[in-house]
Amino acid sequence: MILVLRLKVKIYSMLKFVRDYLNSPPIIVYRVGNQFHKIGLIKIAFAISIINRLIFSTWIPSSSKIGKRFQAGYWGLGIVIHSDTVIGDDCLISQNVTIGKKNADDKHPPILNNNIYIGVGCVLIGEITIGNNVKIGANSFVNKSIPDDSIVAGSPLRVINYKNND
Repeated sequence: MILVLRLKVKIYSMLKFVRDYLNSPPIIVYRVGNQFHKIGLIKIAFAISIINRLIFSTWIPSSSKIGKRFQAGYWGLGIVIHSDTVIGDDCLISQNVTIGKKNADDKHPPILNNNIYIGVGCVLIGEITIGNNVKIGANSFVNKSIPDDSIVAGSPLRVINYKNND
């Protein structure tokens, strides 16, 4: 009985790991490369990022920091993420999205908090922060920070809905 219970706990923890970290092949490749990057094997991590680029047409560098339950639409086709980008938990990024610096003088690329949806073809550039629970419509050009609990779309960017918690 105890052996069966331990086996169930092991299986549950493995399934939870797969759900939280390994939901699509490019993410699996990124996570492997990220582990190499964390232990200091930078050249191997970079090679794994190149493999991700060649096989899945996505550029998710091993040095970027991506949270749990990250999802990439259509296996990350056309996604380009800057190497210093920080992405929180529960984010879904659709295909053909670019996240990066505006120019070399920027101190950091966009920072994405938790529970964010980014629609197809969006561009996020500059030293901006995207708040929690934000939805960004397709083909939006984002070059300014977005507060929590917002829905934005368009080019130029317009706030469609904003929930003020004050």
